[in-house]
Amino acid sequence: MRKLEHRRILITGGAGFIGSNLAERLLAQDNEIVVLDNFLTGKRENVAPFEGNPHFCLIVGDIRDKRTCSEAVDGIDLVLHEAAVGSVPRSIQDPTLTTDVNVSGFVNMLFAAKEAGVKRFVYAASSSTYGDSAKLPKVENEIGKPLSPYAITKYVNELFAENFAALYGIETVGLRYFNVFGRRQDPAGAYAAVIPVFAKKLIAHEPPVINGDGSYSRDFTYVDNVIQANELAATTDGPAALNQVYNVACGESITLNELFDAIRAELGAFDPAIREIEAIHGPFRQGDIPHSLASIDKAARLLGYAPEFNVKDGLKAAAKWYYDHLHAN
Repeated sequence: MRKLEHRRILITGGAGFIGSNLAERLLAQDNEIVVLDNFLTGKRENVAPFEGNPHFCLIVGDIRDKRTCSEAVDGIDLVLHEAAVGSVPRSIQDPTLTTDVNVSGFVNMLFAAKEAGVKRFVYAASSSTYGDSAKLPKVENEIGKPLSPYAITKYVNELFAENFAALYGIETVGLRYFNVFGRRQDPAGAYAAVIPVFAKKLIAHEPPVINGDGSYSRDFTYVDNVIQANELAATTDGPAALNQVYNVACGESITLNELFDAIRAELGAFDPAIREIEAIHGPFRQGDIPHSLASIDKAARLLGYAPEFNVKDGLKAAAKWYYDHLHAN
């Protein structure tokens, strides 16, 4: 696989779950990493291990501030834009915050990168863009109407990226993440993702709540697959691969009931009592897409994307990380 190395890279939202994993990998590959984060959802502890590294710089700031964005891109070769308010329920509760960060902040960063002469801007898009489209698997050029303010903001990002590429010549690549999970994903808070929430509850010997009857299905994607996709998007030199949007997923789906069973089995290997815990079913969550399954053909063809982890292998790795980090607390 093509490696991203010997570059000066800005990672917005770099103290978050995905951003900190990107920072860790890319620091190990002899890159200089600048992280911009305001710690709204990111955590200082995620980047604390890097702060003694002479090739790492942390800027505590907000992408809603234009001056901060301009300072962050100074001398940067590449932007990996991960910063966002990333929750469907939160966007329904507070659409203004989600729009301010995900749209205004996105445009601030994209424009600052263009002004600074940054050649390429790789950004986190979202599978929520598919909205009410019932077609499976999801193919990049066929979307429906968004079902939440969050989904709208992420689609608007794609439109701005396409427009900036046409107007200003900056190279953009959007990566539509499908339900990413893995190490450092925070299980705390009202808007935590389902896998770390299940893990935290099970490790505490408490029954997790499944939204709805558990029949909804998702294409869950281990974080190392996302790192691979970012590296490929950042290093591709094929003109046809640029100014595009790609699904980043495993290309397989699992229902929430099956997911719960799998996590319970993996954690049960460390603590047999977990195997006896049953889930509770609650109401369906407003704004959720019933089923999600990605076609990854386009990413494979144009970027060379080939997921290293399937769902089972990813859950095994994630379960060990969560047990090691949550069991003592």
